[in-house]
Amino acid sequence: MNGRVIWGELCAHAPYTALGTLTGIVLMALIIVWQVPRQVSTTLFWICHPAHVLLSALVTAAMYRRHSTGNWWRTFSVGYVGSVGIATVSDSLIPFVGEWLLQLPHRHAHVGFIEKWWLVNPLALAGITWGYFRPHTHFTHAGHVLLSTWASLFHITMALGTEVNAATMVLIAVFLFIAVWIPCCTSDIVFPLLWVKNHGGAHQ
Repeated sequence: MNGRVIWGELCAHAPYTALGTLTGIVLMALIIVWQVPRQVSTTLFWICHPAHVLLSALVTAAMYRRHSTGNWWRTFSVGYVGSVGIATVSDSLIPFVGEWLLQLPHRHAHVGFIEKWWLVNPLALAGITWGYFRPHTHFTHAGHVLLSTWASLFHITMALGTEVNAATMVLIAVFLFIAVWIPCCTSDIVFPLLWVKNHGGAHQ
């Protein structure tokens, strides 16, 4: 799969990413201003992250199927790594790096497919199966971006203390943008299409 196709897919999905980032910034401001308890962020993270994995698996597997003739096991491999692996980077590892650099008081890396393996991994399998048999991605990418934004946001707000200054809010917004833009587009678009390049074919 050539770079022109990848670039076209990136451009087509850019508005979803911009909207998702904006909603995350607004939610972060409300959480800080209203001093929402950390327990609420914890609950919301463990709702959004597994849901993010489900949609990421669906979109990644569907993108691969749309552009290849890969069998089930190949689609499973691409879908699992592209969803669980990249969602972990997006929702947990990049936010944790931001929390560590900002020295937030309750920082911790929550790795969903290990901590709640009984929830995250079955949802990934369900998403891959869905994407394999129904390879349509146009609607679900928007939902994926929103869930990724909110999961990353709630991971960060779990680590916040009671005092948050304006500079910290701006830096959190930067890490939130990075956590959404790069991993989501990589998971949904670049990663599956790179495998298509290696294996060729086009799914009809």
